Amino acid sequence: MTNTFNIITLGCKVNQYESEAVEEIFKARGFKKKEENADIYVINTCTVTNMSDRKSRQMISRARRDNPDAVIAVMGCYSQVKPEEVSAIEGVDIVLGSRNKEEVVDLCEDVLQNKKAIDKVLALSETKTIEDLEISNQEAMTRAYMKIQDGCNMYCSYCLIPYARGNIASRDMDSIKKEAKRLSENGYKEIVLTGIHVASYGKDLKNGTSLIDVIEEVAKTDGIERIRLSSMEPRHITRDFLLRMKATKKACDHFHLSLQSGSDDILRAMNRKYDTKVFKEKVALIREVFPNAGLTTDIIVGFPTETDQNHQETMDFVKEIKFSKTHLFKYSKRDGTKAADMKPEVDGNIKRKRLKELEIIEAKIRRNFLKEQIGKTLSVLFESKSDLEGFKSGYSTNYLRVNVKADLADNEIRDCLITEIKNEELIGVLL
Repeated sequence: MTNTFNIITLGCKVNQYESEAVEEIFKARGFKKKEENADIYVINTCTVTNMSDRKSRQMISRARRDNPDAVIAVMGCYSQVKPEEVSAIEGVDIVLGSRNKEEVVDLCEDVLQNKKAIDKVLALSETKTIEDLEISNQEAMTRAYMKIQDGCNMYCSYCLIPYARGNIASRDMDSIKKEAKRLSENGYKEIVLTGIHVASYGKDLKNGTSLIDVIEEVAKTDGIERIRLSSMEPRHITRDFLLRMKATKKACDHFHLSLQSGSDDILRAMNRKYDTKVFKEKVALIREVFPNAGLTTDIIVGFPTETDQNHQETMDFVKEIKFSKTHLFKYSKRDGTKAADMKPEVDGNIKRKRLKELEIIEAKIRRNFLKEQIGKTLSVLFESKSDLEGFKSGYSTNYLRVNVKADLADNEIRDCLITEIKNEELIGVLL
């Protein structure tokens, strides 16, 4: 009888990539994926916030209720940072870390065959190298994610990720090129280069290789027509980097620059490695080279010591930069970080008020950016039916959803003239 498995994934795109890679290993070993009552459950956890920890525990409990006799393996950032806490959860058989996920299938098979005789398995990661995970097919058949980097050396005062993921580790360039070729052969036209701190690619290799070299190599792959980047720190944006990106003719004009705060006082308290002056300079560079670039960002509201003045500075800065989209979060204390001990803390009601104020500003700025697209021609990768009847939907290079009334196959790239906005999305006609 064929054994079955299910993988439950929480958190970031890197986790999603790793889960899909592990799924391919299971299937290659003859396992069949099953959503309910599976023989093996793998929970790939996140620990960015306290809510992430809680959701991870809930998913473990749900798996145990679904099949009390199943092998339950927990891997990822939560289990790396708090292995004893995870190990103590009823029903957990295997606790892995954040960089040895390729071992999970072997461990699950061993436990499955010897469940009555085996003790709980602890396989926490101590390696500083990147694991050799790869994907041939992903669920979304138009855009593929490719993990090129792991780990972070930044140690922002609010963040546990460097403890969960370890120091930076970069993927071998030959491995990257091979996966890009394989993804192209399987029909993908867009690759998203992702990692925990993707801009630090190559710093551990000590051979002069950097992120722009990866972009240029992937761009040489026949069939790959678009390359998109995950989150970048502004410090790594240079004129040379942007010009080389543009020269590939495949790099998308979308940049996710993680701001976190528009107050220099709070940026220092967060241990971010830039100030608002540097951030503004990098944005100006981007818009000089990519005039219609989509600029998205993250902001944390209510960080410890944040005053009304600091909050006003952030609102003013957001208005000045004019992001195409801003992801807003209330600060969540994480035990083990420097920020957890910072005083004074911001009252919860004040956090909610500040969040609402920024949401109002963000919505107005985003709509203005959408209005600026009317009359422009955007290149769109179509990938799904639209919510609008008879329309097809996809994303432009600057990461805006565009809808056209046309009968198109998935995975077509077409130029579209933008004519209007509807339901906070763009409407266009094919050219």
